[in-house]
Amino acid sequence: MRLPVRICPSPNWNERPGGSAPDLLVLHYTGMPTAEAALRRLRDPAAQVSAHYLIDEDGTVTALVPEEKRAWHAGLSWWQGRANLNDVSIGIELVNPGHEWGYRPFPEAQMAALEELAGDLVRRWRLQPLRVVAHSDIAPARKEDPGELFDWRRLARAGIGLWPGPGAAVAPDPALAAAALARIGYPLEPQGVPLLLTLAAFQRRFRPACCDGALDGETMALLLAVAGLCDASMAPT
Repeated sequence: MRLPVRICPSPNWNERPGGSAPDLLVLHYTGMPTAEAALRRLRDPAAQVSAHYLIDEDGTVTALVPEEKRAWHAGLSWWQGRANLNDVSIGIELVNPGHEWGYRPFPEAQMAALEELAGDLVRRWRLQPLRVVAHSDIAPARKEDPGELFDWRRLARAGIGLWPGPGAAVAPDPALAAAALARIGYPLEPQGVPLLLTLAAFQRRFRPACCDGALDGETMALLLAVAGLCDASMAPT
């Protein structure tokens, strides 16, 4: 990776259980008024939170925790049959005030830096497309970051994650929708998350123009498309 990286170690980490290698990348926004405040919190022992990397709006990348170590960014989380996702994930925080402090688009310099960093992580750790997720994907009852202004389509074009193609609307079917969400990896009622919140998280990721949690024909079509892409990405080659 040619991207310059500033080293600012955080004390908030521990060992991964059993020395497990990371196989999941989680993207966040900081949700704080300034980059300085976010960096202080990520390095504050009393806060007990951290991430592996922080990317400022000007594209500056700060490394906080070694990738081989367990950073504390995911919290109560679940994806593709597994909880405690700090154990197996790498976390990237994007400086953005978030919905509480004046949510705004992610600048080009920040997205370009993320594209390079995430692309390098995907290649080195051999991350599958649906192992690149939003914080809101793995914790839909608690989180909504990086939110509906984040450009997932751009990352997919760069080979980071995936993005469904356009398709015709499909008659909504709640049972089929829940099955598709489960196949993709989302937490649902068995994990204590109502279908409405899981659908809103899915929309925030794949249909950002409308993330109200309502199951309509367009959302149903996207669910089936993403589930199909997920199945294809995991098929043996």
